[in-house]
Amino acid sequence: MNVCDSGDLLPVEEAIEQLLAKAPPPPSTEVIALAQALGRVTAEEVFSPLDLPGWDNSAMDGYALRAFDVPEQGGYLEVSGRIAAGHSSNVPLQAGQAVRIFTGAPLPHGADSVVPQERCRSYGQRIWCPPLRLGEHVRKRGEELQRGQPVLSVGKRLRAQEIGLLAAAGIPRVKVYRPLRVCLLSSGDELREPGESLAPGQVYNSNRYLVAALLRGWGVEVHDYGVMADALAASRDALLLASSECDVLLTTGGVSVGEEDHLKQAIQALGKVEFWRLAIQPGKPLAFGQVAGKPWIGLPGNPTAALVTALIVVRPFLLRAQGTERVLPVPVSVPAAFEWGKPNKRRQYLRARLSPGSDGQLRATLHPQQSSAMLVPACWADGLVIVEREQQVLKGAAVPFLSFAGFE
Repeated sequence: MNVCDSGDLLPVEEAIEQLLAKAPPPPSTEVIALAQALGRVTAEEVFSPLDLPGWDNSAMDGYALRAFDVPEQGGYLEVSGRIAAGHSSNVPLQAGQAVRIFTGAPLPHGADSVVPQERCRSYGQRIWCPPLRLGEHVRKRGEELQRGQPVLSVGKRLRAQEIGLLAAAGIPRVKVYRPLRVCLLSSGDELREPGESLAPGQVYNSNRYLVAALLRGWGVEVHDYGVMADALAASRDALLLASSECDVLLTTGGVSVGEEDHLKQAIQALGKVEFWRLAIQPGKPLAFGQVAGKPWIGLPGNPTAALVTALIVVRPFLLRAQGTERVLPVPVSVPAAFEWGKPNKRRQYLRARLSPGSDGQLRATLHPQQSSAMLVPACWADGLVIVEREQQVLKGAAVPFLSFAGFE
């Protein structure tokens, strides 16, 4: 009997492990310009074509000189020239000389140190320099990257800093995996679009916009198939069409135990449900399976349950399916500014905000409402506090905290 039938709750870490093991291989590759590379995943190792920096250069506006020429108590040097960024000098530095230099400019031959201008006193063509250390304020050639050195490994999701580093190394294009195509379907006759009028019992389809926004933030190509009618035949037809056009299927709602939730029946008719119901709060009804050979994940219908399970369970799977190596967020430990005396059989993800205490240390404060149907607490929060199964939390105890910023 599998977990779907037994009523057992699958631990969150086991669900994530199973999902990562079943993630499909990354999509095909393409070579794109850096300007289009944000959020994409590298498909090959990248090596530096040059030394970075390409020459010894000044880290400050000041004077380039030989440290040996400055006595221990400081001394006077003749200013023999001037080098601005983007220019260089072919004139070697002579003993007892200094060259006016600006940040980023190459050091003249013979110079080995730079003194910031604010530490010097100028007397026409002479300056007085204080004592200094050999090599002070000099960026050495190749100290950041050397020619042929690896810059990025395969499976690196590109952020602004990686794109900047590629540009600094003179690399204009990068080989990446194409975006993962994810079909998003909503389930529920009660759902209406924002702007439409509501009849009694109807609600606006917040999950459609919530989940689509998350997916786009993770570099996914979203194909929105709208709302499936709560009927077996309609659900089956919509799923079959989506499976023929996408890499992964993602649904919201329709995975609880109600008689009108036909989604699981449609999934089983077209493939299989591999697990259902996790030991997580909010988000217990999350399900995973296959539809016509394509991975399917069913998110709960309650908005915050959909948010939490998308962040904790779905995101690692989708990132891995895009070729990303590091997919799991790393919590930080912070003191609790609350007490939680409600041990639970499920791991709980509580909406929390970090606030400094009287000692300046950040502490986690909970929103008073922790309902899985409410998004206001999630908007108020900075992230999620994790409370493990059967645990209580005393005020001041260390708790794991996952920042929402870490899920971008």
